[in-house]
Amino acid sequence: METKNVKAYGTEAPDAALKQMEINRRAVTEKDVAIDILYCGVCHSDLHTARNEWGGTQYPNVPGHEIVGRVTQVGTGVTKFKVGDLVGVGCMVDSCRTCESCKEGLEQYCENGNIGTYNSPDVHLNQQTFGGYSEAVVVDEDFVLRVPENLDLAAAAPLLCAGITTFSPLRHANVGPGQRVGIVGIGGLGHMAVKIAKAMGAEVVVITTSLSKVEDAKRLGADDVILSTDKEQMKANAHTLHFILDCVSAQHDINAYINLLKRDGRLTLVGAPEHPLPVSAFSLILNRISFSGSLIGGIAQTQEMLDFCGKHNITSDIEMIQMQDINQAYERLLKGDVKYRFVIDMASLKNK
Repeated sequence: METKNVKAYGTEAPDAALKQMEINRRAVTEKDVAIDILYCGVCHSDLHTARNEWGGTQYPNVPGHEIVGRVTQVGTGVTKFKVGDLVGVGCMVDSCRTCESCKEGLEQYCENGNIGTYNSPDVHLNQQTFGGYSEAVVVDEDFVLRVPENLDLAAAAPLLCAGITTFSPLRHANVGPGQRVGIVGIGGLGHMAVKIAKAMGAEVVVITTSLSKVEDAKRLGADDVILSTDKEQMKANAHTLHFILDCVSAQHDINAYINLLKRDGRLTLVGAPEHPLPVSAFSLILNRISFSGSLIGGIAQTQEMLDFCGKHNITSDIEMIQMQDINQAYERLLKGDVKYRFVIDMASLKNK
């Protein structure tokens, strides 16, 4: 297949810094959309993958799955997009499309394995997929999303992962008016969850270990804040929440949060701690509690999320960086030193 070389930033080994490199992009086929990348968010998954912390990373590795850009070319069979459209690409660029999950619009749970935007098998070029830390990308139109024009484009980029990761479980739990919803952890995911749950009409309660996050939680829209290190506050709020979205990826006592749920309450994990979290059977049994997890969202739901964010003018709180600053950004990410998402201005790569 005909290919085109584009500039990118990636790494060639787990302990190597990210640096400029050239990668191949396929020529546009019948159903493809070519996208000039304007902004790409920096997700913690990028760092985990680049450093092979989850295993299975293929090198060279080019991360990035929070992509916003403009369409520069479309294939002859493309019906959904035209040149000049503002579009996004999230965590997936393909799936089998034939399994039960795919047929239900739940491509993220594809039973044959969805094709990730990076570090997945690229069936077109017989190599691994390369992500959004690059000048341009070519994606099947069915995995391209329309970005509302009214949103700040750079701040909209993290919606493609952090936005849908939190929107999907909130929607699945039918969060809305009359519900008291807890959000554990205020970081890249948690700060989006607060904004989205509030826009859905819920009473939003942030649960944090950090006194310094109290004011910020309220700025983001929280109605109340519980300091989880304060035993009296935790006791006073026992059995008061209908739903909890747990966005913490560090080890933590899940049972303390489960105790905040009402009968028939649900706690859903979107944070991904490295080690298993012990769950007391009685913390679930005594109040018929549901404990679950959630992975991003399907393409249709991701579009629903973008439209919802467009309607409510929701974007991520970001710090813009140049592509050349990505290694320093990774070090800061490890320390939690960002409010709340780094976004790369991809013009900085094109200009070099």
